[in-house]
Amino acid sequence: MTIAVVIPCYNVKKHILSVIASIGAEVSLIYVVDDKCPEESGKYVEAHCQDPRVRVVYNPENRGVGGATMSGYRQAVEDNADIVVKIDGDGQMNPKLIPRFVQPIIDGYADYTKGNRFYSLESLEGMPRIRIIGNTGLSFLSKLTSGYWNIMDPTNGYTAIHSSVLKILPLHKIDNRYFFESDMLFRLNTFRAVVREIPMEAVYGEEKSNLNIIRVLKEFPRKHLIRFFKRIYYNYFLRDFNVCSVEIISGAVLTTGGTIFGLIHWYFSIMRKIPATTGTVMLAALPVILGFQLFLGAVHFDVMNIPKTPLHKFFEPNPPPPFPERAGGELPSPFRGGAGGGVKGGFYGSDR
Repeated sequence: MTIAVVIPCYNVKKHILSVIASIGAEVSLIYVVDDKCPEESGKYVEAHCQDPRVRVVYNPENRGVGGATMSGYRQAVEDNADIVVKIDGDGQMNPKLIPRFVQPIIDGYADYTKGNRFYSLESLEGMPRIRIIGNTGLSFLSKLTSGYWNIMDPTNGYTAIHSSVLKILPLHKIDNRYFFESDMLFRLNTFRAVVREIPMEAVYGEEKSNLNIIRVLKEFPRKHLIRFFKRIYYNYFLRDFNVCSVEIISGAVLTTGGTIFGLIHWYFSIMRKIPATTGTVMLAALPVILGFQLFLGAVHFDVMNIPKTPLHKFFEPNPPPPFPERAGGELPSPFRGGAGGGVKGGFYGSDR
């Protein structure tokens, strides 16, 4: 099992060597992606790093953190890596956690693992308050957009992914800038990939973020809205048609019809100065209420429709059953330690 690490680099010259030095022996390949860094991080690594696992990839122009990550992904797939981990080069992500991120994928319980800085209340003490507030809003938007209602930390960039899933993802369509983490979740859901969260603590030092808050407020809501409608269309009308599809259509028809009916009679009531009858009010309100209830049913269906069967198992030459029975008929649990239970301690990540 070949594990590769991708490190996007932009103004991280001060930290990159210590990050590389902290990566354990379980990793076979390390890709340092110089995203047209003004500090020339790539050349700095080539000149000062003697680790034979390291390979520097240069982007001819600045493509953003997403574009740099995609460059590293493509190179890792080309070099036949089995699992690709992505960490930042600023020292905020502990490379010692890499085994925790790759183990659920190795054991066949996930296609993609993602860090969660919000699992433990103690880990939030060092996080800036503005990040906590902002992430709460972005988390809910990401749940709507991606369909992964169990993911709490969508902007966390500490991730690991199976290469067979990378091969089917349209990497050229994934956002190149800071929206790429949320966009990855959206793309993964359209293929029904299994995503697990891994508890972690982030380190906040004197590093300066390149994220522009004004740009986030201008661009993120629009991008989330577009991908939300795309996901609903892909999952419930193009690739499948089920109870949720019927609830969405019925809810839209009833809500729209009731609203239009009510507005028309409200207008005539004002113009004629005659109060609407109780029956007219009920004819307008009842479809809206029923439509709202149907939308709630569709949301409940969507929440329960989180992918549960790992996608990469289907790409193995001789794929075993995803959950083979143990003696006595007991199924192995990703949350149980011991034989057949996965990582030591028995915990892979949140599935809330």
